Amino acid sequence: MASPSTLPRAIADRAAPVSLMLIGGYGVALIAMLALSHGGVDAAGRPIGTDFANVWAAGRLVLDGAPEAAYDLTRHYAVQQARFGADAPFYGWHYPPMFLGLAALLGALPYLAALALWQAATLPLYLAAIRAILPGRTALLAALAFPAVFVNLTHGHNGFLTAGLFGLGLVILDRRPVLAGVLLGLLCYKPQFGVLLPFVLVFTGRWRAAFAAAGTVIGLCLLSLAAFGPETWDAFRASAVFTREVVLEQGNTGWEKIVSAFSAARALGAGLPAAYGAQGATTLAVIALTVRLWRSDASYERKAAALLAGALLATPYALDYDMMLLGPAIAFLVADGVKAGWRPGAAAILLFAYLTPLFGRAAAMATLIPFGFLAILALFALAVAGRQPARAPVREFAHVQH
Repeated sequence: MASPSTLPRAIADRAAPVSLMLIGGYGVALIAMLALSHGGVDAAGRPIGTDFANVWAAGRLVLDGAPEAAYDLTRHYAVQQARFGADAPFYGWHYPPMFLGLAALLGALPYLAALALWQAATLPLYLAAIRAILPGRTALLAALAFPAVFVNLTHGHNGFLTAGLFGLGLVILDRRPVLAGVLLGLLCYKPQFGVLLPFVLVFTGRWRAAFAAAGTVIGLCLLSLAAFGPETWDAFRASAVFTREVVLEQGNTGWEKIVSAFSAARALGAGLPAAYGAQGATTLAVIALTVRLWRSDASYERKAAALLAGALLATPYALDYDMMLLGPAIAFLVADGVKAGWRPGAAAILLFAYLTPLFGRAAAMATLIPFGFLAILALFALAVAGRQPARAPVREFAHVQH
């Protein structure tokens, strides 16, 4: 991995103060949100941590001996209403049963304590992945200031866990393939992000990691089956219809929040066949380009970045808080630039991808331009595009003290 001492002084000198300003802004916004809240409900009548309400409510149902009820809209919503009020928005549970065990642990705590523990326990995992890719305090500050971090915090979501597992799994993939496979297999709670992984692992002959990942997924499925019963898996399969039809196809979540080719097409007025066609073409192209890159002699950093960005492109169901995966992807590409030199336009693409979670949702709502999807696509293109010869990369970098 790249040494922090080789980071360009110009970049490092600007990154630290800008990162501190962003972090300070997030802190002020979070404090204001908490100050204006009452009983765990914010000024707009939403639970603090919004989507975390579905995790906590699912956990409460597991503890009450009814894990299958997490997939029952009425019963799940009743738990949320009992805690946040009759007029609270509904946040649905769309995760497979293997995530219910963790939800139960969190549901055993009061809501705000569970939310704080969830974020405090998973944020360091994401930061550990960044540190392993690109060491140094400047990189950590930039990683903490990444706007997707703020989006994930305010939504109480699992982006820190997803980015941490994915990033660390890729860091150790060739050094400790079995452990890497386990980390990547643990991502099965977000199965939509596993589309690319089997292709990469199989077509590059990384069999130990592939079998470890498959074994982890199978083991978690069997454990959840034993713990929660087949009726819970039946309920999950039945609830997938609601997730597909209402949340995804009808855009109940909001097209501006979803960052896929499918949602971009739907937001621009495309019907379902055309939107699925656009997504299918995108997925197939991403699979082909990613496998080709991984079978080439390109740098490992570019391969890892392409896989992270491609995981978001390959599914129709990725939201802006899932752009946390771009954190390690950007870190990998910065590490690649440090080692081999910077291509023309690379800095602009990295900056665009870095900042998009800050404005992408509001801008997409106002203009219908799918900024989130475009940012992911641009970062993927930067990773897979052929490298032009670097021009004296060593002389362009100065020592940076950390």
